[in-house]
Amino acid sequence: MKIHRINPTKRWSDITVFNGIAHFVEIADADTKADIKGQAEQIFAQAEQSLKKIHSDKTRILSATIYLTNFTNLTAFNELWDAWLEEGTAPSRACVKAELANPDYLVEISFVAAAGEGYIA
Repeated sequence: MKIHRINPTKRWSDITVFNGIAHFVEIADADTKADIKGQAEQIFAQAEQSLKKIHSDKTRILSATIYLTNFTNLTAFNELWDAWLEEGTAPSRACVKAELANPDYLVEISFVAAAGEGYIA
């Protein structure tokens, strides 16, 4: 089966799709100086745009790995996460404390999602 890479560069692809399963990572692109709420909201909006590229949506997210730089932000992040997801559609999830590549990043999320029915790689 073919591996489809969306916007590939030498270092990464924005989205990688294999056998109908997409993998992508989001960080706060627009405003890295925002607080956890601002960064999470940016990530959620970007994730929705990435999902649209594969004819999918947030109800089709299979798993997420959340990297937080400080667990003091966990409660605030969880409130935003819970509000973002529709009831009954939460994916499997891991939450890890990590040092991220840019010290301004407070959160990074790695997503695995099912591509939509109409998506053709």
